Amino acid sequence: MKRFIKIVAAVAALSMLLTPAAAETSGRQTYTGEIDGAAFKVEMPERWNGTLLIFSHPYYPDGMPAFPPGYGNRVDSERFFLEQGYALAASDFRGRTGFVVKEAVRDQIGLLDWFEQHVGRPRRTVATGSSGGGTISLLLAEQFPRRIDGVLAMCTPIDLYGQLNMSLDINFALKTLLAPQDPAIELVNARDPKMSVSRLQAAIAAGIETPQGRARIALASAFGNVTGWNSALDPKPSSIEGQIRALAAITSGGSVGVFGAVGQADLASHAGGNPSYNVGVDYARQLLKSDQSAFVRSAYREAGLDLGKDLARLAAAPRISAEPAARQWMLRYAVPRGTAPSPVVTLHNTVDLAVADHERWYAEQVRAEGELRQLFVDRATHCAFTVAEESVALDTLLTRIDRGRWPTTDPRRLNASALALGEDWSQVYDFATNTDAVRPPAFATYRPSPLLRPSR
Repeated sequence: MKRFIKIVAAVAALSMLLTPAAAETSGRQTYTGEIDGAAFKVEMPERWNGTLLIFSHPYYPDGMPAFPPGYGNRVDSERFFLEQGYALAASDFRGRTGFVVKEAVRDQIGLLDWFEQHVGRPRRTVATGSSGGGTISLLLAEQFPRRIDGVLAMCTPIDLYGQLNMSLDINFALKTLLAPQDPAIELVNARDPKMSVSRLQAAIAAGIETPQGRARIALASAFGNVTGWNSALDPKPSSIEGQIRALAAITSGGSVGVFGAVGQADLASHAGGNPSYNVGVDYARQLLKSDQSAFVRSAYREAGLDLGKDLARLAAAPRISAEPAARQWMLRYAVPRGTAPSPVVTLHNTVDLAVADHERWYAEQVRAEGELRQLFVDRATHCAFTVAEESVALDTLLTRIDRGRWPTTDPRRLNASALALGEDWSQVYDFATNTDAVRPPAFATYRPSPLLRPSR
């Protein structure tokens, strides 16, 4: 039988409405409630090992279905880590959806305060998160270095400002090349952001049906270094058309659907104006820097198009300026500086819309190089990790925290450790098909390309 205890408590300057609820008689405890308007959940294992994992959830677009905050990159992550004895905590953040990075850091530290006062002081506290939540975890450790013992950031667009500017580049190229005469498509400060997104997605849907349109979709996607592989379960398409159809799905759903005009409007509402810009960007030079350059040239040859003419069209198109105060807001609240004194482990797929190039950029920012280990899983799509791979990444971090030295991160050892956890923890989720399937661990040695539009 479940026991429900309702408590209303005021702690320090925080207004906390708490509804702790004891779990089944397994000995575990579940606490839910609000801290200054941000919903939270804390899960305690039957036997706590003294480690708290505080999880930051990803960027949620407007309209995301409401559900209780939880832990982990996968829905089964929570069960696994509770069975291992970890305490888990997660805030849903004030505002919940959209670009709430500033609020997220404040709400996570408020949750850590609550945990220490109502549950106990952890022996070690690890900040972790997936996608945009990984950036939040890094920011949390940088702003509160004495409270966080280590960070595990998964599938993270670490330079969020750079990622959003690359998304703008993709949207700008798509509009200029596929729908230049459509006045309803506005990329920033849009009067009707949803209509802008819908019209640009329609242009992609029409363009994908012709070789010329496909070549232009490939060119636009190259400005974000996006690879035409959209399945965690199936191999990369072998044909140019197959790869561009994968690019169209990734770009339409992500760069346009989430981070196009609607995402830019949300971003501007938090930053106090538009921070995104492409003034001064030389797209011909960006293509030369892109690791998709050769692929784009092949697509243009197949389509019988003149790549130089399309690059000239991009060069001549009116540019978008950032508002200085909004740009400074982004640099202050949304871009890690690489100054966290605690150890950091990052986990990234080799192919992802949030490109692994962020890892190379972050490694260049970290002041204490010995405090960073970057792990790569050779698989496509966003956050396509198994619980076993997530566990091995966490063990790597905890070994460094506990012993003061890093274990070997040779992919063979990492894969053997993940394999030993068994098939129950080897499910991979595939965004493209909305399905799960068992896959062997895929840690690999990988060197990402440079980030095309770093914020600094």
